[in-house]
Amino acid sequence: MPETAASAPVTLGAGVVRRTASLADGRELLYYDDPGTTLGPDRAVDARALDPRPDTATMRLDVLTGDWISVAAARQNRAFLPPAELDPLAPQTPANPSEIPALYDVAVFENRSPSFGPALATDAFDAPRGLDDLATLGLGRTRTSVGRCEVVCFSPDTQGSFGTQTETRARTVIEAWADRTAALSALPGVQQVFPFENRGEAIGVTLGHPHGQIYAYPYVTPRTTRLLESIERTGTDLFDRILEFEHASSRVVLQGEHWTAFVPFAAHWPLEVHLVPHRHAADFAETTGPERDELASLYLRLLRGVDAVYDSPTPYIAAWHQAPVNVGRDGARLHLQLTSPRRAADRLKFLAGSEAAMGAWIGDVPPEQAAERLRDAIAELPA
Repeated sequence: MPETAASAPVTLGAGVVRRTASLADGRELLYYDDPGTTLGPDRAVDARALDPRPDTATMRLDVLTGDWISVAAARQNRAFLPPAELDPLAPQTPANPSEIPALYDVAVFENRSPSFGPALATDAFDAPRGLDDLATLGLGRTRTSVGRCEVVCFSPDTQGSFGTQTETRARTVIEAWADRTAALSALPGVQQVFPFENRGEAIGVTLGHPHGQIYAYPYVTPRTTRLLESIERTGTDLFDRILEFEHASSRVVLQGEHWTAFVPFAAHWPLEVHLVPHRHAADFAETTGPERDELASLYLRLLRGVDAVYDSPTPYIAAWHQAPVNVGRDGARLHLQLTSPRRAADRLKFLAGSEAAMGAWIGDVPPEQAAERLRDAIAELPA
């Protein structure tokens, strides 16, 4: 085993450096070093004795909706609110045989208990055979849940979120998202790549460590399928028209040269914000350096404003929607949909019968009122 477990460095945008390594059970591990990092080039070898990886899950077709459901029983064994000294995303110590063997700035690795993968379309006998195959309805249809699920650690700290990071660190994470989007999109059978962050126990988060995830799906997700249908009916310039419409409203909360954040006209959640690039980019891999630079500062300010609405941190899901790999890339635009169930300081919106069973949403807070509160909170942040 070499003295360092990492491959030769690769320099990405903004001076971010990527180093590739492997975990003890063969999972891929990538280190993304900040520009000007204080870390040295060597990375410790993962010397743990690990059980073999679980078998890839199986998807089942819901013939009533056309949705594919991945039945991933191995996820039942994932960590649940461990103490800080046993944080599985912190750098390894003799007392904590965690998932990452070396100190890091940003680290990305394959999930130990994935919903999709580790098998890819070239590995699995019953892998999906394209989008037409997945669209075919029938009772008892199954396919192997090929793809990839990755964990993105924003920091070695044991507590925090994306919004608690420095602007330099945020820029490193954005570069990692772009790099992983390109790599995962090229894997056999992957149809869509989805970076996201779940924040807060009210959302169901089981680790306080600042981190997000990336799912590489073997299908186009139901939400994106509906978006593509809307684009087909209205035109590929839909996002340009949405931006023009929202810019003329009272729902804009932040605006830069390259990005605008707004509460959407028909928000589903009590607190919902979209962040959209002004130029069409299908995914993070298609964004430019200046767009990524501005996003690092603008996104941090947005998240800190979301936290400042109340006296305690706000639970949220930060979902980065990206165009599918093989369809709809001329109209579906990269954008953030940040949602929170928090409808008051001490109240959460739970999905009741109309939303959960019928998908028929009832708004609790007028979007214009939500935008005003969020603008006020952002205005009070330190410059």
